[in-house]
Amino acid sequence: MLRPNSETARRGPLRTLLHTVDGVRIDAAYDPGAAATDIGHAPSGHLEDLAIVVAHGFTGDLERPHVRRVADVLARHGAVVTFSFRGHGASGGRSTVGDREVYDLAAAVEWARALGHTRVVTVGFSMGGSVVLRHAALHLGDAGTDAVVAVSAPARWYYRGTAPMRRLHWLVTRPEGRLLGRYGLRTRIHHRDWDPVPTSPVESVPLIAPTPLLIVHGDQDGYFPVDHPRMLADAAPGHAELWLEPGMGHAEHASDDELVARIGAWAVSHAG
Repeated sequence: MLRPNSETARRGPLRTLLHTVDGVRIDAAYDPGAAATDIGHAPSGHLEDLAIVVAHGFTGDLERPHVRRVADVLARHGAVVTFSFRGHGASGGRSTVGDREVYDLAAAVEWARALGHTRVVTVGFSMGGSVVLRHAALHLGDAGTDAVVAVSAPARWYYRGTAPMRRLHWLVTRPEGRLLGRYGLRTRIHHRDWDPVPTSPVESVPLIAPTPLLIVHGDQDGYFPVDHPRMLADAAPGHAELWLEPGMGHAEHASDDELVARIGAWAVSHAG
């Protein structure tokens, strides 16, 4: 893992390959963003010590325009680490659709810490939203987070109640679907079933406390209806904040710049 000191790290964007604890190489990028201009003339505990780690949705990667747009808006609020989950983009391995991806996120968070950031917020979309919830529940030492944002995240596994989710299950479980994923969507999907089944997002939420948690969901989400975010929020009474966004669809594509900016401001005010 590349570990430049904080002074070197903040001069400009960095690109590196991280290594997970289970031996997968993860493509990652660092943008000092607002941290670069804030150093030296902001009060202690302001933007210069904050990093936001973005966990993209299934079939995304750090080069996708919708992921880059989200990262660019968040960079107004602090440094930003983006990465491609295993099986996506230039990262190695195969996607396990939310299971071992917690190791990918842990490597990205550890990198943000190694770059000198004392406050780290994870922001995940869809599959990435389930990953940030499970990751935060594990309280992984140097890979721990100071605040968590889950956007368009499922509450439970194996959900097939909408047409998009039925198509996604076909993509993941059928050989012809995985072939389409590899060559049509640039996503390499593991052929094995989960064994054991990982802790679900809703089971993870109570374990996140007292870390601040924001749940963001659109009331027009075509993948996961509003019972999912409500179930997540109900699992953490008095701990999680729920934003149910009118007219919003699913994940990064449906998160306009104004919403992403509000998420960035929330991260600044709630981390640490």
